[in-house]
Amino acid sequence: MERLSGTLAIDLGNTNTVLAFQNEAKNIPFLVDIPEICKSPGIVPSALWYEGEDDNTLIGMKAVNISNKILSEKYFYSNFKRLIGNPFEKFENKELSPEESGEKFFSTLWDYLPSYLHIKRLVLTAPIDTYKGYRKWLIDICSSLEIDEIALVDEPTAAAIGIKIPYGSKIMVIDIGGSTIDLNIVKIEGGEGRAAPIAELLKFKGQDVSKISKQKLRCAEIISKSACKIGGKDIDRWIVNYFIPSDEDNRNLRIAENLKCRLSDQEIKTDQQYIISLYVEKDIKKDFYISKKIFEDILISNNLINLLNTLLKNLLNEARGKDCLSNELWSVILVGGGTQIPLIRNWITYKLPQVKIDYPPPIESIAVGALSLTPGVKIKDILNKSLLIRLFNKRENKHFWHPIFYKGQTWPTEKPFELILQASKSGQIKFEIIIGESQNKNDYDVIFENGIPKLAEVQKEEKIIIWNKKPCFIQLDNPVSLGKDCLKLLFWIDEKSNLFVECKDTSDKRIEYINIGSIF
Repeated sequence: MERLSGTLAIDLGNTNTVLAFQNEAKNIPFLVDIPEICKSPGIVPSALWYEGEDDNTLIGMKAVNISNKILSEKYFYSNFKRLIGNPFEKFENKELSPEESGEKFFSTLWDYLPSYLHIKRLVLTAPIDTYKGYRKWLIDICSSLEIDEIALVDEPTAAAIGIKIPYGSKIMVIDIGGSTIDLNIVKIEGGEGRAAPIAELLKFKGQDVSKISKQKLRCAEIISKSACKIGGKDIDRWIVNYFIPSDEDNRNLRIAENLKCRLSDQEIKTDQQYIISLYVEKDIKKDFYISKKIFEDILISNNLINLLNTLLKNLLNEARGKDCLSNELWSVILVGGGTQIPLIRNWITYKLPQVKIDYPPPIESIAVGALSLTPGVKIKDILNKSLLIRLFNKRENKHFWHPIFYKGQTWPTEKPFELILQASKSGQIKFEIIIGESQNKNDYDVIFENGIPKLAEVQKEEKIIIWNKKPCFIQLDNPVSLGKDCLKLLFWIDEKSNLFVECKDTSDKRIEYINIGSIF
């Protein structure tokens, strides 16, 4: 098979792990199929079978199948992802910790990756609520990988970027996985001149940069969250127990899961009946009948909708306390297999009728979104200072500095920063462009009390240094009136670190195209 070079994204989930690859040549993401361990192309169950010897370690469908065959949970590990980076919860009566389980799963998965993939960059996803602890765990397990570049992105940002949510937007993410229901309202980085979200570099040019990188932890801002430890596997058990109360046969759970997926089809008729064959004894099955209506009755009778109502109420109340109302949400994003269930989709549509509901592919959307944050896939540099333009405030009769690009933004810039200028006096025909840059922040005065040096409580004001470059002058064709919009400036930084400005009039006719100079 043709060898492909590009970026691999791994989204390790509580129930499933998704593998997506972006080929540099075609730049179109696809799911990586590994038939031995995948339950469907690119989807590997997050399951591990470990009896104490690494040579016998099984993952994915191999682990699920042996667990169903032996009917034992002793050596079977799942749901470890949600416990990684969480110091308050551990496995009970298990040889491996959640971190050790995840490490063995990850290393075994890496050995299964197809040889036709030349992985130049690895992009990983992390849960937002345990981001720092999870990040540390990922750094440790990836330290030995022979990959030049490794990057990390938080899951809500990846989900939002995957469906092109505008930077700076507030969104609600509803994630119903195998073991948990998570509701989050988050604000995506960026918007209005702010730094756009990017994947955080952990490794670059073969070197560990996780500790020395000038990047801050680029995570979406959590506004509110609400969660509980109920998920798709509990729904599977509800289905089985509806027909066989107190059943403990794990094989039936697998059968119920497959049927649940069929009953989650949006086009299915309410009263259409399906056969579900369940084990009533070791090798004896019995047929039962189920429909979409019965399935929904099972969910309602187990208080799933009441639970969702409580979680949503708590989520919105907490957000309201932080001055975020539901009508400010750009959209509600549904991720995780459980959000495919029509009853749940109808519920959120009814509860938030004024908010757009997005239905990305429920399982792979986060992995594909993570690839979108490293397009093509070019690593960008980070501005270590802010760039500003000097403007005149007519009302206060003084100059002030207006930001163009903030410290921490990436360059080359993807989109130009647009600024509309007004005439500061009647008959104005010439404009001067003066650029400045900020000094480092966090510069505090040192004061002495009784001969002991202390830091002043008030931080010094940020200083602006005017660029030692020739000022630029823009000449208009015709004089303009005081306070009238007359000039549009488009600023961007190219790959050679040069700051450019394109000057247009209000009809978008180009007046000037200027290389102002290097940002260094």
